[in-house]
Amino acid sequence: MTSPAGSSGEHILVLNPGSTSTKIAVFDGEQELLAEQIDHGRDELVQFERVADQREYREALIMKLLDDAGVAVDSFAAVVARGGLLRPIVSGTYSVNQAMLTDAKAGYQGEHASNLGAVLAHDLAARAGVPSFVVDPPIVDEFEPLARHSGIPEIPRRSVFHALNAKATARRAAEELGENLSGLNLIVAHLGGGITVSAMRNGRFIDATNGLAEGPFTPERAGALPTLPLLALCVSGEHDEEALRKKLVGRGGLVAYLGTNSSRDVEERALGGDAEAAEILDSMVYQIAKDIGAMATVLKGRVDAIVLTGGQAHSSYITDSIKERVGFIGRVLVYAGSDEMRALALGCLRVLRGLEEALDYPQMVDGVEEGA
Repeated sequence: MTSPAGSSGEHILVLNPGSTSTKIAVFDGEQELLAEQIDHGRDELVQFERVADQREYREALIMKLLDDAGVAVDSFAAVVARGGLLRPIVSGTYSVNQAMLTDAKAGYQGEHASNLGAVLAHDLAARAGVPSFVVDPPIVDEFEPLARHSGIPEIPRRSVFHALNAKATARRAAEELGENLSGLNLIVAHLGGGITVSAMRNGRFIDATNGLAEGPFTPERAGALPTLPLLALCVSGEHDEEALRKKLVGRGGLVAYLGTNSSRDVEERALGGDAEAAEILDSMVYQIAKDIGAMATVLKGRVDAIVLTGGQAHSSYITDSIKERVGFIGRVLVYAGSDEMRALALGCLRVLRGLEEALDYPQMVDGVEEGA
């Protein structure tokens, strides 16, 4: 592929670093010109002690892919990437600044490959002399005060959910409903390897289940658990901290019950007469629906629509089962899949076109967040 001659000024490079891959896309306006994925074997990644140490390795692979595709870095008007575990910020498109780079490299809220997004976007944008952005990272936090209390002061509730896809699908819902997003109340359930259920009031996510520690069990995560039995498991001496962490995130949910993280395989087993598979799958759906009902109370019953999205939303068995339980609350819209690359590109385009202003990531002054 060659770069379009005299492109529209909307030639955008999109990056999405994951734990074992780096997704790359090139857009010209809304048109996707290139979509590729670089897979990273565990043998390659084991040499790096921290995620931040993978920076030069991944950047070299991205540059090689672009060179092989005949795409010149200096043809881009901007570079946009998936945001990482940064400081809590409101939804929007953010310019990458030094404070963001510092927090991303340090893993401010934890180690995750998405922390490389801002760093790689900044490096590649610098080569072209253009701006770099991140859009709706997973730590988007618009919680109201009542949503922050867990029951133990030392453990406040944190906003960690599928903000990028949730906001993108909320925009699609607003368009389908013929309404302005700022005037809608929506419940968005992202159904993937991780599952989060969020409540949006007037365009802001005022509550959400934490994708790593709350909500329904998922194909590979335990979700919310009874606290006292969990405490007993922690102090039993049978598992060290790392083993327990993997039991909760990675080896929980469908993996723990049925030995697979594929809800499609479980569904096939259920439809084939496997009673245990059917019960566990139905239990996961039951928990999803229960959290949707909980979010309806957050919105005081004023729900314009319930949105089901993510990879598992391709399953009519799952979506129909959820609809059967929550349809009384409001209209249910299904947008299967999660087109994160397009969502990132559109967030960048809104800024390039002057439809939104890029937001400033908070700076720290003498250890205090500026403006706090």
